[in-house]
Amino acid sequence: MTGMQDREKAFEAKFALDEELRFKSEARRNKLLGLWAAGLLGKSDAEAYAKEVVAADFEEAGHEDVVRKIKADFDAAGVAQSEEQIRVRMLELLGEAIDQIQNK
Repeated sequence: MTGMQDREKAFEAKFALDEELRFKSEARRNKLLGLWAAGLLGKSDAEAYAKEVVAADFEEAGHEDVVRKIKADFDAAGVAQSEEQIRVRMLELLGEAIDQIQNK
């Protein structure tokens, strides 16, 4: 029975590690996305805007709250970017965020 318990603990530890990596990667992706959007919006304090984008992700489950925030800000500023373009950029930046966290 000890072998099964050890295996169960190993699976639990891997799950916890994977979840931590996912959370950190998504938070880093949102920061990178915020920095990208801040550049397009001409924000003078890109870091502050990136923090707003990261905070927007806590409004609801999933990443649609981030897409809505950035799209609304783009629309208000007259920046021509579709929701699909924002989602594509999010995917690109997720890969970059994972690389940054794994190579840290």
